[in-house]
Amino acid sequence: MSTPLQKHETVMCDRCRSTFECKANSYTKCQCSEVHLTINEVQYVSELYDGCLCVNCLRELQKEYQEQ
Repeated sequence: MSTPLQKHETVMCDRCRSTFECKANSYTKCQCSEVHLTINEVQYVSELYDGCLCVNCLRELQKEYQEQ
């Protein structure tokens, strides 16, 4: 019996371990597109984490960077 193909992948946030639906293949619909990071903020986040992060963690890290 075949299973329907999933359009998006469920992933775990590298920071808080919550699960969310990754839509990297449809970036404009992905929850991470809601957070507009500067190039410096992207670099800051990428130095701390390798994988996907949920929108809440992205916002928290953005704020953390801006407060430094």
